[in-house]
Amino acid sequence: MSLPHAILTALLEKPSSGLELTRRFDRSIGYFWSATHQQIYRELGRLERDGLIRALPSATATRGQKKSYEVLPEGRAELARWTAAGQDPKPMRDALLLRLRAAAVVGTDGIEEDLRRHLALHRNRLAEYEEIECRDFPPGSDAIEDRLRHVVLRAGIDLETFWTRWLARALDELTAPGPNGPSDLADEVHDRAGEA
Repeated sequence: MSLPHAILTALLEKPSSGLELTRRFDRSIGYFWSATHQQIYRELGRLERDGLIRALPSATATRGQKKSYEVLPEGRAELARWTAAGQDPKPMRDALLLRLRAAAVVGTDGIEEDLRRHLALHRNRLAEYEEIECRDFPPGSDAIEDRLRHVVLRAGIDLETFWTRWLARALDELTAPGPNGPSDLADEVHDRAGEA
């Protein structure tokens, strides 16, 4: 997914100012496609220059007034084209997994603490997603738009469920007693590193 398409989607759902759009990103779209406020404002300028969105006329002209944007027919057509196009899954790139692989070579100092921090963050996000599901998707909502939004939220819930389970297992593995005594994984790593 690209930021321009995320912005077009958000503006088609509701015309917004840049500030309103960044708040909506923080509360919803940002859960699966994050962007800084500067990136959003920069992209709004590009989309406007490319004729895909326009600033809505203001009732009163005052300096420094926030502009609200709406999607033009060309923007809707671009979003429809992009939605219909196929896209292959992206390979996963996660710095935490790379750091764990590196810890197998250089030692585990700080890893347990960071795994616990990640676990707490994922548990918090999972609870937040589940709260959104209860609040925004009561049983019996049959409109296709609602079902598609719910499918996206369920992806987030399932991913956070995966991460909380995986992190708990990783912590169990890291802190489990080894054959030579309690949690000797770090000693084994240091010994192997010294042999290399």
